[in-house]
Amino acid sequence: MFNQTFDSPVIRRVAVVGSGLAGLTAAIQLKGLGHDVTVFEKSRGPGGRLAAKRVPGGSADIGAQYFTSRNPDFLPFLHKFGGDCFGPWQGRFGFQAPGGEWEPFPEETRYVGTPRMTAITRALSAHAHVVAETRIGKLVRKDQAWSVSDTEGNPLGDFDQVIITAPPAQARELLANSGLYDLAAHLDDPVQRVLPCWAVAAHFQVPPWTHHEGMRCQHPALFWVANNSSKPGRNDSGQWWVFHASPTWTEQHVDRPADEVAECLLEAFRDVTDFQTGPDDMVTHRWLYARSEGGEQPGHLWFPDQNIGLAGDWLSGGRVEGAFDSACGLVAELNALPVAQ
Repeated sequence: MFNQTFDSPVIRRVAVVGSGLAGLTAAIQLKGLGHDVTVFEKSRGPGGRLAAKRVPGGSADIGAQYFTSRNPDFLPFLHKFGGDCFGPWQGRFGFQAPGGEWEPFPEETRYVGTPRMTAITRALSAHAHVVAETRIGKLVRKDQAWSVSDTEGNPLGDFDQVIITAPPAQARELLANSGLYDLAAHLDDPVQRVLPCWAVAAHFQVPPWTHHEGMRCQHPALFWVANNSSKPGRNDSGQWWVFHASPTWTEQHVDRPADEVAECLLEAFRDVTDFQTGPDDMVTHRWLYARSEGGEQPGHLWFPDQNIGLAGDWLSGGRVEGAFDSACGLVAELNALPVAQ
């Protein structure tokens, strides 16, 4: 797919909202097809759920913990446009059964960004025109194009097509603010299915657990635990561990102070491991839109009458690779449009 070449004299101006994996994949592929693409990102840099947080001595992955590859085009795409920005995580992964005993994860190669998850999107962003620290606030129809402006009302340009890769709640808000209520209504159900997640990075001078590098826990508060320092390219003094709260617990405590959340998840970690020493530092992050669960999975959404499309992992299974699959599907549909568009 990503090796296609452009053979049409028509150059479309395309605005992509969001510079996560879906947005950058779409931008790179559309650029390769000869189109003029601009990616708008509300944060200081690209990433989406491939996120890392600065910690003393390095960084800790607080978003997606790893990814797998089932689409034969995915890894070649990353290699071509990201080089050595990722590698396999040679960790031991355990699943805690309801009775408390540990069982191994299915054998499957798991990849991570090196030296942090954001290395992937930063590498990909070098192949796209990304305008950072710009939150899109409104789309206004202008003849056959869309006039795009930020939340302060500043004009950002006119575009033939708009691709939105923000989480469903943010995408729905943008469409509603643009008067596109019918399109926004398509996202009512997906918005309800996106789950929040509290994440904590904790530093230990002494390894708190030596049996696994990644664990899916059976605990009311704790869903996932990982030794972040065991990932390739991390050169930490001591060990940084990442805790992810369960979706149900996060929903119940979504507005709780961050320091209290950190203490609760630390106590849950102690329940799981029986380790009592430390940590000596903790960093907390709240994801309001962490992952999607259930509902329809059409791959992507394209509204031809408006020339607006949506892509993201929430449309394609929720996995990291789903963001790539979603963007590929949308670009393929756009590439099949009549030249007169």
